[in-house]
Amino acid sequence: MKTKLLYGKAGLEIELPDQAFIVEPKNLPALVDEREAIRKALRNPIGAPPLKEMVKATDKVAIVISDITRPTPNHILVPLLIDELKHVPLENFVVINGTGTHRDQTKEEFVQMLGEWVVNHIRIINNNCHDKDTLSNVGHSRFGCDVYLNKEYVNADFRIVTGFIEPHFFAGFSGGPKGIMPGIAGIETIMTFHNARMIGDPLSTWGNMTNNPVQDMTREVNGLCKPHFMLNVTLNKEKEITSVFAGELYETHDKGCSFVKEHAMIRCENRFDVVITSNSGYPLDQNLYQAVKGMSAAQKIVKKGGAIIVASECSDGLPSHGNYSKIFELAESPQALLDLINNPEFKMFDQWQVQKQAVIQVWADVYVYSKLTDEQVSGAMLKPTHNIEQTLQELKEIYGENMTIAVLPLGPLTIPYVEE
Repeated sequence: MKTKLLYGKAGLEIELPDQAFIVEPKNLPALVDEREAIRKALRNPIGAPPLKEMVKATDKVAIVISDITRPTPNHILVPLLIDELKHVPLENFVVINGTGTHRDQTKEEFVQMLGEWVVNHIRIINNNCHDKDTLSNVGHSRFGCDVYLNKEYVNADFRIVTGFIEPHFFAGFSGGPKGIMPGIAGIETIMTFHNARMIGDPLSTWGNMTNNPVQDMTREVNGLCKPHFMLNVTLNKEKEITSVFAGELYETHDKGCSFVKEHAMIRCENRFDVVITSNSGYPLDQNLYQAVKGMSAAQKIVKKGGAIIVASECSDGLPSHGNYSKIFELAESPQALLDLINNPEFKMFDQWQVQKQAVIQVWADVYVYSKLTDEQVSGAMLKPTHNIEQTLQELKEIYGENMTIAVLPLGPLTIPYVEE
């Protein structure tokens, strides 16, 4: 049988044995009129007065958006927010791009993300987690660090966070508070948020919001300088809006997470010898760093000693910024990497992603179908493949003719699980 994986912008069609098990969430239809649904949500928010009533004409308004690695429909959300606040002069707005530790966006990318009108009329800035001059200390976290957030966000009279809610491999779910922490945080705060103890906690995992230290810290940090309003959406596999969640931060995010969990959690009876996954296509599959999310979703249902095949275009490379690729040079195996990272004295930017990847690689072999060179893939201790069907045939030599196969066409938009 044929199936199509989300891959890049066009997708990837593959031929599979008929017994392959497809695992994907219920694909909800797009809203009939998404703009009207957003306007209605802004005027009838959850746990808050209508947005327009909350903002004075003299207020300086900061709108935080997610960066280009996320498919948030910023080009829809931001203009509608500004239109709803038309009593506020345009010069009073600032859009803050929540890059976290990712690279800055260019003007051309902002046009792609926000549309020409916003780029031409509203001031837009990239958060710089390394520049303390652009950050403000808003307090101390019980997790052991000072909390630095973007200064323009902190100093704004009214703060809005936007985003979209999807399963997340260590925060439980994205969206809501994660737009602020780590989106517009300083590197000192982000390093604590992503340290080995936090990332390695068994409760820091897909779909879990209870006693999840990563989610707990992001909510604590938000409480030190809380957004006055949240606007998040949920998306289907075509990246169309399926629901809108607007209002008070915590209550609204909880409702959005419950909605996503209901449709994204898929129970499997048993683990599989081989799991094929996407990384949910563009924009999330722009680099290998992000592809760890697809690998992590697959690990939930692959047998120990099994194989994961991840299809992630990686049009943006490894990426070139940060230390992701450099950390692999510091050890000779995934287990040695884990031992290194779990040493309390070790502290290196991007270690969290390598830690998550190494845990997966200790459990199963990982093959990567991408635009990367074989050297780039091998340098990250992964196995390159240029033909998924051929790789499946080769894996039959290991797992036998009755090899079991599962496929996650939407990758980390799905939370598969096995009750063990």
